[in-house]
Amino acid sequence: MKAITVSLLAAAGILSAGAVQADEALAKAKNCMTCHQIDKKVVGPSYKDVAKKYTAADEAKLVDKIIKGGKGSWGEVPMPPNKVTPEEASKLVKWILSQK
Repeated sequence: MKAITVSLLAAAGILSAGAVQADEALAKAKNCMTCHQIDKKVVGPSYKDVAKKYTAADEAKLVDKIIKGGKGSWGEVPMPPNKVTPEEASKLVKWILSQK
């Protein structure tokens, strides 16, 4: 029984890692990485800095900001609207917030 539990936990870890990689791939595919990097500021803040500033309670606000764009949260440079679906934006937000 213990071996089954360990196997299930290992499989869950592999699946989670796959989802994280897939969401990073989505960020690359949607050109998010042109202005953002995981651990350093480029044009926009690093994803680690975003994850420090926001929590899961801010997900809807961040999804809206990804879709519509925004300005003022991180300085003078505005973030343009992005061509993503609400589902893609939600995946991106979950991935970004996991970068703590």
